Amino acid sequence: MLSLSSTIVKNLPLKRRLCFLLKLVCFVSSVLIFCEFLIYYVVIFQCQWPDVKGGAHKGKKETSASVLKAIILADTHLLGEIKGHWLDKLRREWQMERSFQTALWLLQPDIVFILGDVFDEGKWSSPQAWADDIRRFQKMFRYPVSTELVVIVGNHDIGFHYEMTTYKVNRFEKVFNFTSGKLITRKGINFVLVNSVAMEGDGCAVCRTSEAKLVALSHKLNCSQQKPNHSNKRCNEAEKLPASEPILLQHYPLYRKSDAECTGEDSAPPEEKNIPFKEKYDVLSQEASQKLLWWFQPRLILSGHTHSACEVLHEGRIPEISVPSFSWRNRNNPSFIMGSITPTDFSLQKCFLPFESRVFTIYCAAGTLLVILVLAHVQLLTPPFYFAQRLISKHKAV
Repeated sequence: MLSLSSTIVKNLPLKRRLCFLLKLVCFVSSVLIFCEFLIYYVVIFQCQWPDVKGGAHKGKKETSASVLKAIILADTHLLGEIKGHWLDKLRREWQMERSFQTALWLLQPDIVFILGDVFDEGKWSSPQAWADDIRRFQKMFRYPVSTELVVIVGNHDIGFHYEMTTYKVNRFEKVFNFTSGKLITRKGINFVLVNSVAMEGDGCAVCRTSEAKLVALSHKLNCSQQKPNHSNKRCNEAEKLPASEPILLQHYPLYRKSDAECTGEDSAPPEEKNIPFKEKYDVLSQEASQKLLWWFQPRLILSGHTHSACEVLHEGRIPEISVPSFSWRNRNNPSFIMGSITPTDFSLQKCFLPFESRVFTIYCAAGTLLVILVLAHVQLLTPPFYFAQRLISKHKAV
């Protein structure tokens, strides 16, 4: 009986240590699971599809079957082999993958648009590096059969105009089935996809082809929107499209002087807002912008490239929304746009992703608490009274 009691006493500290270790493991695991997985559900769950009313049914909400639910994001900038550090890649790609997959699961959109700069080094990528980038993209941005993914080309995918080649354009088009001047019609809604890098206006081979397709598409859309009793010989043989005014999707924004008029927590920082934009680099040229407005008279323009949010009104009536970057490498507060769209109307709502600073704060707080718990357990942290008492005892002993 005595030997049994002594054994229990000896084993008690070991059991306490194991129990404490188990508690630490559970604490650390809980923090990791929340910050790397659950937080995306907590944040995106708060986003709701905006309501939209159709012009033909004023005062009545459209039925869910007639509304196209679209997610619009931009500038994912998947890092390449030249400038991308492996740890940076791992972190940013995990963040974007979790955000995208969580958004698909919770929101269940009909279609997703990515407005260019999918890759960071597409303009430099070797065939091997390009294949690796495509593999990683397809893993991160996988989607169910019920959702469609449409990708627009950006300058980092094929290079700025002076770097753009037919080979790079064809390489991108082959993977993403993208062509400038392509029309996508879903639920009677016309979307025009524009290669804004090719809107240089200098007559280059890619530019000529792109503009010719846009002009032809403009003719079809304009003919489709004319009244039935309107006689136009040029429209007699044109393909009939839904009469809905188009929505332009492109990477570069239309011309604006700067971001000085942009507002919102995800607009450009104050020190950058008044920096003038360079035509054909930061924004399209005034000439190219006027061409697109004149050709299509769109009811909405969606663009990316600046990595910051902005809303501009062209000609006093055509709104353009610049979508911020989807990558935490470019912003502390990435976001995407949720759009409820009908052939006659649309409503947009922004959905913010978890702020990286908040995730970092949670990790710092958890790390500090963990250190305190460990030190307290090994009795390196003692109350001030006992600490002073020990000092006095040592002093008397001397």
